[in-house]
Amino acid sequence: MSLPAYLNYQDSGTTWLGKVPVHWTVRRLGYFFDERREKVSDRDYQPLSVTKSGIVPQLETAAKTDDGDNRKLVRVGDFVINSRSDRKGSAGASALDGSVSLINTVLCPTSEIDIGFAHHLLRSVPFQEEYYRYGKGIVADLWSTNYSEMRNITLAVPGVLEQRAIASFLDRETGKTDALIAEQEKLLTLLAEKRRETISHAVTRGLNPDVPMKDSGVVWLGKVPSHWEIGAVKRFFVSCDGRRVPLSAEERGRRLGEYPYYGASGVIDHVDDFIFDEDLVLVSEDGANLLNRSTPIAFIARGKYWVNNHAHILQPSDDNLVFWSERIEAINLEPFVTGSAQPKLTIEALMNLVISVPPTKEERAAISDFIVSETVKLDALKAKTEHAVELLKERRKALIAAAVTGKIDVRNAVSQELAA
Repeated sequence: MSLPAYLNYQDSGTTWLGKVPVHWTVRRLGYFFDERREKVSDRDYQPLSVTKSGIVPQLETAAKTDDGDNRKLVRVGDFVINSRSDRKGSAGASALDGSVSLINTVLCPTSEIDIGFAHHLLRSVPFQEEYYRYGKGIVADLWSTNYSEMRNITLAVPGVLEQRAIASFLDRETGKTDALIAEQEKLLTLLAEKRRETISHAVTRGLNPDVPMKDSGVVWLGKVPSHWEIGAVKRFFVSCDGRRVPLSAEERGRRLGEYPYYGASGVIDHVDDFIFDEDLVLVSEDGANLLNRSTPIAFIARGKYWVNNHAHILQPSDDNLVFWSERIEAINLEPFVTGSAQPKLTIEALMNLVISVPPTKEERAAISDFIVSETVKLDALKAKTEHAVELLKERRKALIAAAVTGKIDVRNAVSQELAA
């Protein structure tokens, strides 16, 4: 979509806005909003969560406090923003009456600003960056912006009718984009399921559909090829958990860039950008498999590498490295995780887990090759889809930023849509 710029511009006097349409009003935020500071109890007003998706009923995962009587009132049509820099983007216009924690700032719009327009403007990336730039704090990467600073941010705002036109345009266009993103994310879910099914079938049934099957005697494992070996993990692997290298106080917090780091979210290749703050890290030898014990995740790891102390390392008895790592992805390990406060998979539970393994290196290699071949294709499609999602999200952000700062004129687009 190609949209024109306005005909005439003026200097807004502030860097984050740059030049804005000449007929837009340039005033401080405090001219368009009043702060709502009324304290209420969550017994009287439902608790709300301020998220990156907007204002919603309090999430189950939200941190609960005993200070439910000390919250801020929110009315329908208010704008709420989390003042902490580590919650950047958590803001939105509220469609609900309720209460929020004191860390949030609640704004009541005046008659000079439409809440639909404000929702897009104050959630736009340029405004969010400017907002947190006004913050104060003693921690380098964590600070808060109070209303006393926020009210001084310069805004450029058109008349109310034009604001509503811009909000209507953005609601429609972002709705289309969100629908496309949802379709791509649905595809990602299907690809992930296909990947799991491919791996699971290969490592529990093998590659020959006509092979005779036998009952493994294990509920989760079910039937396996009749010639496969069945036994505990300790029959096929040796625990290498003893290879723990304690970090000195001087080393903790220092960047350790010699080897890659394996964490719960995957591999961090460029460790120079990663600061370790764990009490312990591990260095594994070549050929070992890594398993995160808090949220069971397996990795194929070659060479030496760093990991934190939430990991188990297993040394395979022979060259079934890839086979075992891919097999872990197909196993639901949650039933073997113990503990409520800090759930984890103990090394004892892991070593006693019953598995089935093809008896020959040749069959293991064939299964591993098949899994690698199939997952490479699926992972390529996943990467392409993820890239498409990121492009859509970036275009969405750019469109909003351009519309609410007056870099594009959407009025004709709105008129044409209404006439259609």
